[in-house]
Formats: sequence, C-alpha cells, structure tokens
Amino acid sequence: MTDRQPDDSAAPDPTVIEYLVVTVGDVVAALEATLGTGRDTVLRITPPFSGRMRARLHVAGGEGTYDSSEPIHIDPQALVEPVPSYPTAAETAAELDNPEDINTERHEAAHSERLTAWRETVRRSIADEATIETPAGSISVTVQSLGGPETDTD
Repeated sequence: MTDRQPDDSAAPDPTVIEYLVVTVGDVVAALEATLGTGRDTVLRITPPFSGRMRARLHVAGGEGTYDSSEPIHIDPQALVEPVPSYPTAAETAAELDNPEDINTERHEAAHSERLTAWRETVRRSIADEATIETPAGSISVTVQSLGGPETDTD
C-alpha cells in the first residue's frame, strides 16, 4: 500500500486501487459457488478504476468485449483468511450416527447445519487486506466489507 490519498478520479490503470469494497454476502456466495459447484464465481471490478472500488458477485465467462480496460476478476479465496474447508454432503453422510439416515431429512438437516456454520466462519474470516491480481500485476488493497459477520444473507 502507498501513503498517497486515493482520489476520486477514474483511471484505466488498476494500480490506483487502494480500497476494495465488498459485501459479506457476495464474498460468501462467490466462495460457496466456487468451492461447492466448481463454477468460476468471482468478485468483479469494472473500469474505470479509482482509489476506492466496489467488487460485485459475478460468474466469470459471461463478458462481452470491452473498448477500454478489462474488468478485474478476484478469486474470493483471496479475500478470506483462512479459507475454511467446504463441507460436502458425502462428508456429512460419513459423520451420521446411523448409515440408514443417509439421503433422508436428517441427513439434509445435518448438512444444512454444517453449511450454515461454514458460512458464518467465512463471514468472520474476511481479510482486512488482500493481494489481488490485475493486468498490471499484483496489488495490495485494504478490504472494506459491508454487512458484518452477523448479517444473515442466506
């Protein structure tokens, strides 16, 4: 990070970004979609760039072409420290007391509880600073999250 004050003027150069603003819900949703489904779900910053930028939930690959600078796609894992292991339905099934409970309402309820706990852990683990990749190279940013860890976005 630099000691310069971010200005409000927009630029095509992503190295001017010092503050990245994200919603807690978007970070949780992007990370869950990426880890849970394998879809390339990111947080996207669209140009022009300035000192303080908002990153929004986006499924990568749906862009058209751009006349100027390309948007920046941020892997949600770059914003969470540490990234908790994503609970799978198979792992939940293996932890059930009775094998006959697999693929039942009890299994579904147990897995839902594990996912809720995982989401809460992610909400509490959003980093204050992160390094993001841009076309101009890696930059360090201060992360400002909106909607604190107690916000229910499920």
